[in-house]
Amino acid sequence: MFETFGFEETTAKQASVVLALALGLLFGVLAERTKFCFRRSLVGEDRREALGVWLTALGVAVIGTQAAVAFGLISFEGHRFMAADLPWLAIIAGGAMFGAGMVLTRGCVSRLTVLTGSGNLRALLVLVVFAVVAHATLKGVLAPVRTTLGAVTLPLGDTVSLSALPGGALLWSAIIGLGALAYGLRSGNRPVTLVLAVLIGLLVPAAWVGTGFVLLDEFDPIAMESLSFTSPSADSLFWLVASTSIPAGFGVGLLGGVLAGALLSSLTFRSFRWQSFATPAETGRYLAGAALMGVGGVLAGGCTVGAGLSGVPTLSIAALLAIAAIAAGALVTNAALRSVTPSGRGSAVSPATPSRQPAE
Repeated sequence: MFETFGFEETTAKQASVVLALALGLLFGVLAERTKFCFRRSLVGEDRREALGVWLTALGVAVIGTQAAVAFGLISFEGHRFMAADLPWLAIIAGGAMFGAGMVLTRGCVSRLTVLTGSGNLRALLVLVVFAVVAHATLKGVLAPVRTTLGAVTLPLGDTVSLSALPGGALLWSAIIGLGALAYGLRSGNRPVTLVLAVLIGLLVPAAWVGTGFVLLDEFDPIAMESLSFTSPSADSLFWLVASTSIPAGFGVGLLGGVLAGALLSSLTFRSFRWQSFATPAETGRYLAGAALMGVGGVLAGGCTVGAGLSGVPTLSIAALLAIAAIAAGALVTNAALRSVTPSGRGSAVSPATPSRQPAE
């Protein structure tokens, strides 16, 4: 469809950067206002409300994405989420690592990106380390870990998606979408917060349709993608150090837009504040969590947004397994940390040190 616009000096890839900037800007503003975070929805003190926000966004994303599929605007046939051989070991191990890492850093990557735009220097360091480790896992010294674990697969045949199960896409998207929305309505959130969550959810199908239909160029194709933070973080880091050789893509635009949106929102609503580390032990804990998320995000095929908010709406079995593994890793790690007394070394959730934790 892109070629029908008549653009002569703009490629589909260049246009995707503009689209990603716009989507990222909106996500940054909305996520900063709603404190959108998967970790908070699992182990936060306000997890019921946080889960309501997250599930509301997911429900809208599922319904919107599957509506786009039903109307023939996009198709996930051949997409990486629909690989016939499921790398189950990599997904489970990576998901557990990512979940553990986000508990140690007190935020999933999307939340830490928003916090970075809001002045949190802890989150900034985590993002840098996360991007370096993710890139090393994709193409660097840690790539053998990825290929070794990824080689252990389970053939799914045609059952790569819930749409292949009895009832088809309509039934399963209704179960997930309506179930998630029902929880959101009963989560105790204010109506305005749920409206903002709905807008977050709409960004997912907007990105899928934008890259997979509006910017479709058969002569110069780009990848169909939606909101995610693992690959975009690695791509952005590589682009920063080699921008004259590597052109910006969707991921670079998305990350830049989220940072700008969070900064704009935090300045507008006066929630911007500089924050940093308080102790060396705290710094080490965050660095360890960042490294775990970097490796885990690549192995699992995405983060809580890439595999969860954007992946689950595709009804992919791989995406569902990834978000389940992330949740399990987070819950187990949080339980282990809570078993350590406040005076013990390694406690990451000690109630005695609230000032040392990121604003949420």
